[in-house]
Parts: sequence; C-alpha cells; structure tokens
Amino acid sequence: MTYPATYRYTREHEWIELDGATGKVGITDYAQNSLGDIVFVEAPKVGATVEKGKVFGSVESVKAVSDLYSPVTGTVTEVNEELATAPEKINTDAHASWIMKVELKDPAEAQALLSAEDYEKFIAEETGH
Repeated sequence: MTYPATYRYTREHEWIELDGATGKVGITDYAQNSLGDIVFVEAPKVGATVEKGKVFGSVESVKAVSDLYSPVTGTVTEVNEELATAPEKINTDAHASWIMKVELKDPAEAQALLSAEDYEKFIAEETGH
C-alpha cells in the first residue's frame, strides 16, 4: 500500500488532506484493514469543535469499535453523509473516504503530523514488517 504523499498522518492511524486552512480527515488503509468490515461510522456534528489528539467519533466494525482521534484542532464544517448509509466505502478506499472536514484553528499544527514516509516507517515498526 502506498500512502498519499500529500496527506499527513497520526500515530492513531488518521489522515488529513489539507486545502489551505481546511482539511479532510479519514482513517488510513492500515486502520481499515486492521478493523475489518466497517458497519458504522460515528461522526461529529457540523459546527462541533474538535481538539488535536481528542476523540471526535468512532468506527465500528464486525470485530470492534475504535475511537477516532482528531489530527488537528478546529471546527467541523462538513461530514461525509455518504458514510451514514455506506460505511463500507472506507474498506473500499480508505484514502478517498473522508469522515469530516475541519476548518483548522492553526494550519501550522498539521505540519507536526507524520509524513507518508514517516507513517509507513511507524507501521513497519508497529507490525514488525
């Protein structure tokens, strides 16, 4: 799996794709693969404030429920309504299936996240591969 080089990543397996001061947030291919078949996505409401490193929702699979951690601090401007009826889209293409869009309080905050290369090294260390 190649991780998009333009995205930034967290050690909790979320990604963010930045567009100026706004970012789309989702979970990585590694995360969806570990979870298995996703059956439900709990996303925040539009207008909610999310905090870097804090839980903003969850993903439920046939195996478990996993909390989602925001990679940045900001305000939710949109949620991917498609996932309410088709959460399995994350399994099909995790890097295209965003969960929320966030207006960043401080766009520089995202620069502290992992690059694709660093994230791939992190996974290799975590899995021993």
